[in-house]
Amino acid sequence: MPLLIVAKKTAPANDLQGLVAWLKDNPNKASAGTNGTGSIQHVGGIYFQNKTCVWFAFIPYRGGAPALQDLMAGQIDLIVSPAADCIEQIRAGTIKAFAVMAKNRLAATPNIPNVSEASFPGLEFSQWYAIFAPKNTPQEVITKLNTAVAVALADSRVRQRLADLGQDVPPPDQQTPQVLGAFHKAEIEKWWPIIKAAGIKAE
Repeated sequence: MPLLIVAKKTAPANDLQGLVAWLKDNPNKASAGTNGTGSIQHVGGIYFQNKTCVWFAFIPYRGGAPALQDLMAGQIDLIVSPAADCIEQIRAGTIKAFAVMAKNRLAATPNIPNVSEASFPGLEFSQWYAIFAPKNTPQEVITKLNTAVAVALADSRVRQRLADLGQDVPPPDQQTPQVLGAFHKAEIEKWWPIIKAAGIKAE
């Protein structure tokens, strides 16, 4: 599920370039809501800062809903938000969306450009889900679970519901334990240095 860069309705910019320019002109004056230290919004926000050389304060909340409520009320300036959390507010016009942090636009929000179209290629950031089992789980059990998940993800109703929530389903050849294992390893190698440099620790 790609993240979206969203801001309060009165944000003084109409596109991502304008938002970045405003943040650069006002270092550490803007605030971004998160679900707490180390949350997807927090790490996504740090990645956004690192890639665009902007700086703003992070405001931790006890969940995405109260952060979004404060964004709608103009109490904070932006959120790097999972698509499912903010799509309805974008459609209602209560917040402003600047870009999808993905290589493609979302089917659920086709009018929002991706980060490359918004002049920031490489600013991709996604939240993802997988099913894991204990390391000593027998292979036949893993195979059975994998088959059941693949069947569910092939169901047109399931796929449509996930699409409505701004989620992409990987193609069948990527729905394997081997592909997940390699992807998981690559994600750790990519994000661990960023998390370590930001001083994020388990609490």
